[in-house]
Amino acid sequence: MGEAPVEQERKSRTFYGRRQGRPLRKQATDLMENLLPSLTLLLELGEEKNSYAPFNPAEQFGNGNPVWLEIGFGGGEHLAYQAEHNPDVNIIGVEPFINGVASLLKHLDANGARNVRIHQADVRQVLPAMTKGSLERVFLLFPDPWHKTRHNKRRLLQVETLDHFARLLKPGGELRMATDDMGYLRWMLERAVPHPAFEWQASGPSDWDRRTPDWPQTRYEEKGVEKGRKPGYLRFLRKA
Repeated sequence: MGEAPVEQERKSRTFYGRRQGRPLRKQATDLMENLLPSLTLLLELGEEKNSYAPFNPAEQFGNGNPVWLEIGFGGGEHLAYQAEHNPDVNIIGVEPFINGVASLLKHLDANGARNVRIHQADVRQVLPAMTKGSLERVFLLFPDPWHKTRHNKRRLLQVETLDHFARLLKPGGELRMATDDMGYLRWMLERAVPHPAFEWQASGPSDWDRRTPDWPQTRYEEKGVEKGRKPGYLRFLRKA
């Protein structure tokens, strides 16, 4: 008998997608050369192929502040906002798309926030290397929905990913997810709601059809709303 679908999801995934779009302008190129090095997450290669050696995220910042993780930060509007408005929090952003990294650097250059570390890669290579219980919040906002059924296995949110989040988040830590694809929204709920480590923070429709006050709108989200797409916002707490 074959494995159950959710069990198959626990197997490792390969990153798919392009790494760069339009050529970078001079300002973006300068920021990539001059600002990015000081904000880069410093990782050592692990013993296995395509892996990193274990590391404690807090040590990347040299202080005892809480650490948040944003996965696939897109244009960086949300991450830059959180960094500026939460100076007592350290934020790690992982994004393989070069233009997105350049966009985040532009926002950070404008607001002056430096409590950020950036990693250009597939986050699924980074999650296993992080220290258990080292995160207090994780953001997974508007990931690629991979609409075709045969591509669902490429979706970032899998049972295996939730297992990593459960290991990394401290008790009471928060997982925030958002999507404007209703198929992906159902996918998220079908996997996160029954997961034993998480509790959905929703008691009515208003809890998933609007953002909390500390959750700014991104450029991608704004464009989707203009096209008639309705986002869903999910908040889960890590159980004790």
